[in-house]
Amino acid sequence: MMSQKGYRVSHLGRSKKSGAVPSFVWSVEKDQLDPEALREVDAIIHLAGASVADERWTEKRKRVIIESRTHSSALLFETLKRIPNQVKTFVSASAIGYYGFGFDKKDIATEATAPGEDFLSQVVVAWENEVSRISTLGIRLTLMRIGIVLSEKGGALLEMAAPIKLGVGSPLGTGNQLLPWIHLDDLCEIFIMALEDPNMNGTFNAVGPHPATNREMTKAIAKVLDKPLWLPPVPGFVLRIILGQMSEIVVNGRNVSSKKIEEAGYKFQFAELEPALKDLFKRT
Repeated sequence: MMSQKGYRVSHLGRSKKSGAVPSFVWSVEKDQLDPEALREVDAIIHLAGASVADERWTEKRKRVIIESRTHSSALLFETLKRIPNQVKTFVSASAIGYYGFGFDKKDIATEATAPGEDFLSQVVVAWENEVSRISTLGIRLTLMRIGIVLSEKGGALLEMAAPIKLGVGSPLGTGNQLLPWIHLDDLCEIFIMALEDPNMNGTFNAVGPHPATNREMTKAIAKVLDKPLWLPPVPGFVLRIILGQMSEIVVNGRNVSSKKIEEAGYKFQFAELEPALKDLFKRT
């Protein structure tokens, strides 16, 4: 998408990639970053961070989740501070986990809402605190608190769809927990908007305007796939036994506002759930 708009894109990761864009390597663990990665770069999109849903949350895994975000952000800050560069814009991923979980649907989190007290809230607070140092370098900084990204390439949507395709899908927990979702295309366009709009400073919620409950999401997926949905919800205590503390991701929810990003001028391509699902599943 970026290349299609005429941008020259390069990739920075743990290993060199072969492909159409230049690729550079960094090692967060060794505090090493190829300085060539910053040559003639005007903007950085920072997405680094270990997945919160890939493994059970042992103490070791928790450290990986936090440090993959804070240490990578620190390395970028120190490198930008030390090496002459022309970077003027820095857009960083963040997460709606900042706000915590388990609130009434009428309690809507905005960018001004205080952080929660659970593990994911602690992760995001530490992450954002580290990223915020970038602004002291005279670089415009935008942080995107991202909701549940719906994509045909993987992630939550395919995980939820897998049992439904087999005829064994069901809501999780009470099914009433809110899931602030966003279509992948909208998320990409919001990141591009953050790169191009010099007035976009600070924090924005990257979520769609109409969050769905877990039950509504499950039913909508089943409808689009034309699959039956007859099993009762999976009880929360069962999920806690299977997933441990990580179950809070699926058992709890939070209503999160998209008002600020809309007031900044963004118009969602996929504001409603069913059209978003139809678009994504036709790509698979």
